[in-house]
Amino acid sequence: MGVSMTQLLIVLVIVILVFGTKRLKNVGGDLGDAIKSFRDAMKEGSEDKKLAEKEGETLEGEISHKEKDQA
Repeated sequence: MGVSMTQLLIVLVIVILVFGTKRLKNVGGDLGDAIKSFRDAMKEGSEDKKLAEKEGETLEGEISHKEKDQA
């Protein structure tokens, strides 16, 4: 039970009629900005983790192997 191309086009037409093209453009731009900032934050977090591993430190909220063994 998949969704056919005709069904997708009907839904798209209804969405355009309800919201209008200008609002859809704004929502698309906002969604793109949100995804971009999420990816940037993920990259920044992984860089922080790599740096902390090099220096032998643990990040805030992170459990070290020693703490896991004690629990």
